[in-house]
This record gives sequence, C-alpha cells and structure tokens, in this order.
Amino acid sequence: MAEARCPASCGEFIQGWIGGSEKLISCPIDWFSTVSVTQGNAASSRQRPRMRQALELALQSLDIPASESDGLKIEFDSTIPVAKGMASSTADIAATIAATYRHYRQAISESELAALCVQIEPSDSTMFSRFTLFDHHRGAVTEQFDTVNNLDVLVLESTHQLCTASYHRIARQNQLQRSGAQLQHSVVQFAQALRSQDLYQLGHAATTSAIESQHIIAKPQFSALLQLVEKHDLYGINIAHSGTTVGLLCHRSTHNVEAVCAELKNMPGNRAYPHTHLCKVIAGGIR
Repeated sequence: MAEARCPASCGEFIQGWIGGSEKLISCPIDWFSTVSVTQGNAASSRQRPRMRQALELALQSLDIPASESDGLKIEFDSTIPVAKGMASSTADIAATIAATYRHYRQAISESELAALCVQIEPSDSTMFSRFTLFDHHRGAVTEQFDTVNNLDVLVLESTHQLCTASYHRIARQNQLQRSGAQLQHSVVQFAQALRSQDLYQLGHAATTSAIESQHIIAKPQFSALLQLVEKHDLYGINIAHSGTTVGLLCHRSTHNVEAVCAELKNMPGNRAYPHTHLCKVIAGGIR
C-alpha cells in the first residue's frame, strides 16, 4: 500500500491581485486528507470524485497506460470539512497524486505536484512545505517564506458552503485590481513578519487581505469579529477568500482562547459560526 497525506488550510493569510495575477498564500493547519493507493478493483474504491481524476492524471504524467487505473483501488480518510474554503479538494488531489507516485516508487517534486493539481482545479499552496505565494490558476510559484513558530488559529466554521467553482464564477476582477496595491504591501509585510517572527505584523497583513475581500464575499459578523480581535489583543483575522471559514490568529499560551470562545457564543445574532476549532498552524507539504 502507498499512502500520502496533505494538510488542510484555514483559508489564506493573503489572497488577491499581486504582481499581475490573482495569487494566494495558504494557511496550513493540522487537519489532513490521507489517501492510499493499492492494487485492487477500482470499482470497490471509497473515493471522492476528483481522486480518480487525480490518479489518472498521475498515471499519464508517469507514462503509464490509462487502463492501469482499473486495477488501482483508492481509500481515503479526511478530517477536513468540504466546501468551506479549507483546501479539502487540494488535499484530496495532491495526496492522491503523491500516493500514486509512491505506489510506482517514483518521486515527485512540490512544483511538479502543484503543476498537476492545477490541471484539475485552482489549488491551494498547501502542498508546499514552506509558506508559498502561489498563482493557483497557473501553478506558478512567485515567492516562498519561512514558516512560523507558536501560531494557532481559532477556526470559525460556517454553516454555509461555497465550492471553488462557484467562487470563480463571481465577477471580481475589478475589485481585485483595485485592492492590488494594498495586497502587494501586505505580502511585503508578511515577509518581514516571518523574518522577524513578529506575529502581530503577520496578523496585520492577513487582516488587511481579509478586509479587502469583504468587497467580494462579505463574511457575516465581520466587524464584530474585528472588535473581538482588538479586545483580546489577538494577532489578527484571516479568512477563506473563496469559502466561508474565518480564522482568528492567536496562541493558546498567550491568549485566553476560552474567553474568546465564550464571547463568540454569546455574540448577538451570531449563528453564522456554530462550530469553533483551535488548530495549530503548521508547515505544509505532503507527508
């Protein structure tokens, strides 16, 4: 059996019009999609729809006949909510491709993996071990950054779903370009924050991107959440720009996360985020 797993993402630290195209920097967390590929009847597979497509694309890239797919069985286990902007599809696709390569005892680089993933759909940068500014349509890497120490995110899971395809049908080009200068500055600030491990500066860069994204998809209770961040001196707020999830950037030893959760629960009219999860921000990459 060959197995691979890829992490989820609590949305993005930054996403928008940067350097002439739409790009993103994912926020990988310690939830995973784990996929195994073994010899067996394909019809007996327990798989999500894009997994078989990913396996067949991997076979093609390895110059293995497509007919081999019939004799390969896929199994998966995932803790990632779907259609919430948490990179569930990217994790499924990337892990399937990596597991297929491992089944045939072949290696694949992160950049090669990313190039395959975007042939199936616009993808998150969670397949990279470093935080990565990534053109999620073309599969091109613009810049990579050090990861961060001692950063958690309180994931606010929405009741609503938004699939990647639906987001990309939204007319957003003009707004993306209007926010371009702000987002470019946020990337510079993000890079500086990681060099100095300044989590408040990192949070400010993420918050700027979240605010700009409100013009495209408005997150419920956003102003109240910003006030909560300020009241509890959290690092900042990040969002799933193409989904419905919101993250409050914090650290479990520095901030009173229990008090934050209590206020969220009692926030007037707040039924938008019934589930909260305290997750650790981790390095991305295939395990």
